Amino acid sequence: MIDPAIVGQVTTPRLLSCAVVTVLALTACTSGTSSDPVVGSATAGGVVGTTGGGGGTGASSSGTPTPTGLTPEAYRAELDKARGPIREALKKLDATDGKGLDERLERTVAMMEEAVSGLEAVVPPPEVRTEHGDYVGTLRRLVSALSAAQEDVRAQEVCTGPAVLTGVEEAGQLSPVRDSGEALADLGDYRADVVPVKVGKERSRRLSNGKFITSEGRPGRAYLELKNGNSRDAVVVLVRGKKKAIRVYVRKKSKFRIQGVRDGSYKVYYTLGTDWDSKARGFTRSCDFEQFGKSVRFRTVHTATQIRWTDWTITLNAVKGGTVRPKRIKPGDFPG
Repeated sequence: MIDPAIVGQVTTPRLLSCAVVTVLALTACTSGTSSDPVVGSATAGGVVGTTGGGGGTGASSSGTPTPTGLTPEAYRAELDKARGPIREALKKLDATDGKGLDERLERTVAMMEEAVSGLEAVVPPPEVRTEHGDYVGTLRRLVSALSAAQEDVRAQEVCTGPAVLTGVEEAGQLSPVRDSGEALADLGDYRADVVPVKVGKERSRRLSNGKFITSEGRPGRAYLELKNGNSRDAVVVLVRGKKKAIRVYVRKKSKFRIQGVRDGSYKVYYTLGTDWDSKARGFTRSCDFEQFGKSVRFRTVHTATQIRWTDWTITLNAVKGGTVRPKRIKPGDFPG
């Protein structure tokens, strides 16, 4: 029996320019007793701003241009233009497991940034300016929270798209978007529902120890014993050729023996983490991905008088005397 050890290890309002005309009159005076000119004080006059007509601006009593804003119909069109991309981005993020999560989150942030910037440039109808400001503000804070989550994703502290959304919900950045959108919609049937997914709370789901997630028939005589001395649960995957032959859950501080392993050479992969999401087939938090440092071969030999086979024991955490080091792999290379 071989016992190799493996190190185990989230516009400005569009104002038409106003002409400012300044008339400066200089008056020269002469005295009756001197030929030298005496320069009098400058006087200025003119018109600031425009009145009536003209492109969505008017003059206030103080002379400051005041934007009149879009019509309700035009404003609805601007909301719809931003709503579609934001909803699509959040849907795709919610459907993302650990593979390519960092790239997907980066694209989500970019899409939402463009949409929110467009809304920030909109001058809404006067009667909804306060609600529009609240709505755009909550969206901006959501974009900032998603952008900050990229660091946790790169560190593999957050490992799935739904977990990213759970994190920003726990930070209080999703509910305000829903609430401000509803407040805006109540004032004129404005569609501002941009969160199309149901976001759950943080959980710590686990399978039972030794639960097979996938398994082919096991008619062999050999066994593979898996020991997980880590502080996190593990999922171990045996790959023979291109086939994912066995996937099994091993809880932390536990062991499990897979009986009847078929003959063949297997690559052994495993992931460690917290909160197993069966739909995403991955842990949602604190995840690591590794490959056993060598192939494991099972072989049965029949002789006239004997049947011999090979059993294996693999320890998923570091142990004294271990001989095989694990190989850290990217989430996208794990055969989950």
